[in-house]
This record gives sequence, structure tokens and C-alpha cells, in this order.
Amino acid sequence: MQLPEYFIDHQPGVITFKNANTTLGFVRYTAEAEIEYIFVRRHYRGQGLGRRLLGIVEAQTGRAPSPQEPISPLGTALFDSYLANVVG
Repeated sequence: MQLPEYFIDHQPGVITFKNANTTLGFVRYTAEAEIEYIFVRRHYRGQGLGRRLLGIVEAQTGRAPSPQEPISPLGTALFDSYLANVVG
């Protein structure tokens, strides 16, 4: 599925990607860049939205994002991918 146009809604501690019809994804985070929850709608996974959300958290906090426990297998894969792109 092609990624539709979306806008970014930024509230304190929450960043949401959405359009007129739906939420594509969001992240909830602390001031220390700890990721409390990250979600990308199944239809839009694999298109870089999760990495974009983490990048905005890093830009907002000035810290590399880190997951809070527990972390799912998909969450682990996302953070591994993000770190590989930032470091590599």
C-alpha cells in the first residue's frame, strides 16, 4: 500500500501521523526520550513511519530514543533498524 499524504500532530509527549481519515501511527515518549508506546497501523508498516517517529523524538529531546520494557518482537526490530540507520 502506498503511503498517503499525512500531517504531524505534536502534543507534549505524543507525536501522531494522521490524515483526514485515520491515524497512520503515533509515539508516546518521555522527556528523556524513553518510548512508552509506538504504533503504526498495519497497512502502513514497512514504509519508514516508525523510524520517522523515532527521529522526531530524537530531534525534540536531543537524545537517542530507547524503549521501555516490555518490548515486543516488532518493537525490537524497529529499534534495531533505527539504530542501524543512525549509526551505520
